[in-house]
Amino acid sequence: MTYLSRIRVNPLRAQSRLLLANPRAMHGAVMGGVPGAAGSERVLWRLDADNPHRPHLFVLTSSKPDWTHVVEQAGWPDADGEHAAVRDYAPLLRQIAAGREFAFRLTASPVQNTQAPHTPTPAQAARLAARTDSKRERGFRLGHRTVAAQLGWFLDRTDRWGFDIPASRTDTPASGLDSPAPGLDIPNPDTALDVQEAPRARDINPLREVRITDRQRHSFTKGGNGPRVTFHSATFEGRLRITDPTAFTTRLLEGIGPSKAYGCGLLTLAPLPAQKD
Repeated sequence: MTYLSRIRVNPLRAQSRLLLANPRAMHGAVMGGVPGAAGSERVLWRLDADNPHRPHLFVLTSSKPDWTHVVEQAGWPDADGEHAAVRDYAPLLRQIAAGREFAFRLTASPVQNTQAPHTPTPAQAARLAARTDSKRERGFRLGHRTVAAQLGWFLDRTDRWGFDIPASRTDTPASGLDSPAPGLDIPNPDTALDVQEAPRARDINPLREVRITDRQRHSFTKGGNGPRVTFHSATFEGRLRITDPTAFTTRLLEGIGPSKAYGCGLLTLAPLPAQKD
């Protein structure tokens, strides 16, 4: 079986501040709620902090978890309410069918692979200097940093993930309003894009039902004195239409993109709000 959990986090507690600030610490807390040996199952998680006073942790597991330690250390253990909701994921999976539409949220780490970074770090420079022509070297994985590149990364891959993003619904312009000149693409202000970083024309023409609602740069060390981990994340929200139920189900269960151990890759769905004609 598969379970989706939602845990309420109290941001005023000392342990909560550590978990909220450090994806590695949160990963440890998440894995502490899963029975069995580490690495025995795929675990996906995401921290939603839209309301900084009431952040929520979402976790997808294939075995039933126990979040008592998280509630006791970082929640409201003695307060009223449901502190850790654990739900069977099967009812949602049974709704997956070609043509179905859902509202969605995804925090992912958009990346690109390159053989030669423009501004290599000292470690990357050392790797480049040690390269030889005798064998093909592994490339460098670099995070996309701009809104345009992150949105392009997402839209380029939806087909292989088993869904597409419908075009935005727009009203006919009122009489007397000038239309944009042919070939001129104007970004939709509702897509939450920086005006300095409008995406490529193919991304915004037609406009799509997706926007980036949050962007973060994460940097921390492993084990205190270990290597530094740095990655960029973006949170995508919008409307999707399922095109390949098998591929889509795989992405729901296995996640999307890299940095899954650090809060990226969990795609969650919700019913679309009622639309007025």
